[in-house]
Amino acid sequence: MTAIPYFDADAVRAALPFARAIRAIEEGLRGGVDPESDGPRLFSPAPNGEFLLMPAQGAEFSGLKALTVAPQNPARGLAKIQGLYVLYSSDDLAPVAVMEGASLTAIRTPAVTLAAVRHLARAADEADRLPERPRILVYGAGVQAAGHISAALVDFPDARFDVVGRSPERVAALSARFAELGIRDRGGDPEAAVAEADVIICTTSSSTPLFDGSLVRDGAIVAATGTHGRELREVDDALVRRSDIAVEGRGSARRENGNLATALTDADWAASTAPANLSELVTGDMTRRRGAPAFYTGVGMSWEDLICAAVVFAEGRHDLGR
Repeated sequence: MTAIPYFDADAVRAALPFARAIRAIEEGLRGGVDPESDGPRLFSPAPNGEFLLMPAQGAEFSGLKALTVAPQNPARGLAKIQGLYVLYSSDDLAPVAVMEGASLTAIRTPAVTLAAVRHLARAADEADRLPERPRILVYGAGVQAAGHISAALVDFPDARFDVVGRSPERVAALSARFAELGIRDRGGDPEAAVAEADVIICTTSSSTPLFDGSLVRDGAIVAATGTHGRELREVDDALVRRSDIAVEGRGSARRENGNLATALTDADWAASTAPANLSELVTGDMTRRRGAPAFYTGVGMSWEDLICAAVVFAEGRHDLGR
């Protein structure tokens, strides 16, 4: 039996820079990937956390991401998310590669978010277009905050960044990591930071809204991607109700997205004005109202991992000598 190649975290990052990951997500959606056909994720209790299994199937490859989520780990200086991704041939269901799973997640989540932000920006009315040097406010200072800053630089290389985080030490470390950007710590004046921002990206595990949605300026773009579960949320109903909304998939959003759980009713989801999914957004089937904020929210879906894992396999196996 041929040895199955293993892509460690460094190999995953080398094969999947953010620009490539964003392009892969767009190509998959334009090529017919339907977020509504994605199966539900599987959760199971684990000691001090939970197991998370995410299967996905495609024409050439299928895959399974098996992660553990340990919410108390960051306080111990340990990773919150750990695990593996197994890529299979869809033809015979034989495994063809194994990858470090946390690094894959750390890339694909920002890539999906910034693909959404890119197309929400393009769908804006002329009066609501982002400036050449947009001010981007990031809530959170962990792995996903860093990833979203890196991914944002793909489309917005001259952006100005502000950060609000619970830990001044982690905010300082994040600012030092991107010293050339001159990131400002806005923990002392978060309301002003929200009102000034052109783009707001939320990467926290908050169970309550991070800011007053009425403060978000008209035409701004907000993306909330840090939580999954109907009991968790990063934005309030005020923002949801005044915004044009896009989600990864309507099915996953109804099942797991706490940002929308109390603002949208069953009738809202059934209406012709139900939130657009990522496929509709990327292919240009979503329109934005002049003067309204745009809101994207995601919980993470299996098809995204499969697209990214296939790129790692295609790009990275040459470096492994295969």
